[in-house]
Amino acid sequence: MSSETPQLPLILDPATLSRHLEDPHLLIIDVPLKADSYPAGHVPGAIFLDSRRLLAGSGEVPNDVPTEAALSTLFSELGLTPETHVVAYDDEGGGWAGRLLWTLELIGHRRYSYLNGGIHAWRADGYPLSTTPATPTPSDYEAAYLNPALQIRREELIERLDDPQLAIWDARSAEEYRGTKGDNRKLGHIPGAVNFDWLDVMDKHNDLRLRDYAELITELEARGLTPDKEIVTHCQSHHRSGLTWLAAKALGYDNVRAYPGSWKEWGNRDDTPVEK
Repeated sequence: MSSETPQLPLILDPATLSRHLEDPHLLIIDVPLKADSYPAGHVPGAIFLDSRRLLAGSGEVPNDVPTEAALSTLFSELGLTPETHVVAYDDEGGGWAGRLLWTLELIGHRRYSYLNGGIHAWRADGYPLSTTPATPTPSDYEAAYLNPALQIRREELIERLDDPQLAIWDARSAEEYRGTKGDNRKLGHIPGAVNFDWLDVMDKHNDLRLRDYAELITELEARGLTPDKEIVTHCQSHHRSGLTWLAAKALGYDNVRAYPGSWKEWGNRDDTPVEK
């Protein structure tokens, strides 16, 4: 057992995580889509996180970023410290885990990894499961938006729609992108945005791990989502785009931001232009 924070890669395979389960500086967080996923079996020692705690929860944009005070409360409850290395995973291929890691990056906490494939990959690779809830040791964590540029707000996005250096990655389904599906006042997509469904980032034949990196880069670049550009990703609520933000980061894209308001905000306002 090491007394130092482990140096773990951004994208962590189950075998590597299994060797670090006893590390005191590791905080494993299970942030599942389905409430029954965690009690049915989780990585030993993993703390349960209700995904709703990652959202502002009310107002016109209930999927916005929580206040610094709310995030301070949340991460203190989870036991986060500046030395902690967080490993996040979920039961859906990386959406909520990605939103959690994006939130950590927003507050300047850069010690984190994603368990590639989440609980599906862990289970498929034959590693042990626990059905006993893990209890965190509370800390006194003060969260502040130390990396505010990680998010883009509606006003800046509207101003920069004609910026050739900005590329918008819409992670929703093709139907939502085309405006044939959705429950917003306005349907369609942000002008100039390109569509690459978050489901196409994960490999459904390999326990929802990220797909082959070379294939992903080829498909992204074919859509104009190139590493030299500033990439903004979004979906309906910045849940699915939690994965696309994370994937772009894993692929070596240096300038990736997310629009937390996403289509929930854009598609329900009078002052936002829409394409179909």
